[in-house]
Amino acid sequence: MEIINDSKEKLVLEYPCSWCYKVIGEHEEHIQIAVKEIILEKPHILKLSNTSKKGKYVSMNLDLVINNEDERTFIYEALKNHQHIKMVL
Repeated sequence: MEIINDSKEKLVLEYPCSWCYKVIGEHEEHIQIAVKEIILEKPHILKLSNTSKKGKYVSMNLDLVINNEDERTFIYEALKNHQHIKMVL
């Protein structure tokens, strides 16, 4: 069986670039608060993506321009570690 994403090569990006984080949490308002605390005044678009079947979780797409690898990693880690965020993809 072939594994589709079994590549050992690191993703090469040209910065600045557009990037989308999928942010999952229990409440849309809490995700909005978390993003505002982390992103601050950086221009971005945050929009509802999906709601779980039983309505316990919501996912939102966070679209913004990333200037470098460090910034991309910092935002990912900050979102992932925020109390209102359950998961970041």
